[in-house]
Amino acid sequence: MLDIILSQLGTIGGPVLIALLAVSVAAMATTIFKLVEFAMLGLGRHGPAQSAMALWLAGDAAGAIERLAQDNAALSRVVRVAMTAYAQQPGAPERAQQMAVIEAQTTLAQAGRFLRLVEAVVQAAPMLGLLGTVLGMIEAFGKVAQGSGAADPSALANGIWIALTTTALGLAIAIPFYFISVWLEGWVDAERAAMDLAIARVTLAG
Repeated sequence: MLDIILSQLGTIGGPVLIALLAVSVAAMATTIFKLVEFAMLGLGRHGPAQSAMALWLAGDAAGAIERLAQDNAALSRVVRVAMTAYAQQPGAPERAQQMAVIEAQTTLAQAGRFLRLVEAVVQAAPMLGLLGTVLGMIEAFGKVAQGSGAADPSALANGIWIALTTTALGLAIAIPFYFISVWLEGWVDAERAAMDLAIARVTLAG
């Protein structure tokens, strides 16, 4: 596939192919960056928070907070903020909830950064492929017009070849990154749901 792309860089569809390669590199770099960031934030690591919640519900507030202090996962930080604020002012669950929500929103905002870039690539890649298709067909029919309807079949085929190459590359980029985009956004949504549930359990059952 790479040989085909390289052979077409000097044609009318060359700029489109370069643009497609550029957006694919950007999407891949963003995906790798987000996976590393999610790991650093501890998204999806809920075990410590769940064990702390069990201690909290059993009435061991100090043990629950101490358990959370040993973990830096996103959910653990949010739950720790909620428990600490509630323990300081047991009669003001709204304050604990507000502080936990702020922590959750801050973390989720960081987790959601640049995800739209992957979505943009998913939408742009097929459009760029379509642009290459149009350019390829323009070249093909331009050869026909220059030859008064009797163009060289090889020249005609070259324009069609450009059209098919850009279309295929655009789809080849958009399809996998569509599923990657859905997966990353689902990861963030699952973390948001876990945080909402944990905050409610802490403030209502404290």
